[in-house]
Amino acid sequence: MKLTKETRQEIVTKFGGNAKNTGAAEVQVALLTERIQHITGHLGGQKNDVNSARGLMRLVSQRKRLLHHLSETNLSSYRQLIKDLNLRK
Repeated sequence: MKLTKETRQEIVTKFGGNAKNTGAAEVQVALLTERIQHITGHLGGQKNDVNSARGLMRLVSQRKRLLHHLSETNLSSYRQLIKDLNLRK
């Protein structure tokens, strides 16, 4: 699912500091988290949708790599992001 333009802009502004900072790891993790939550909800009712489940695993893996990178480069930002997004780490 693609995020709406408004939702995407909201997330970029909140986690990136301004509307143009779309490449920051914090923004990327927040956008991936939003997509993961949507696909997880979809799979709740569509248990046999194997393609979406595979896509979900890909997104989770990508988010995991970005979080690892962020934890090694900017630990305080990593901890704040985990807290803001209510992730388990």
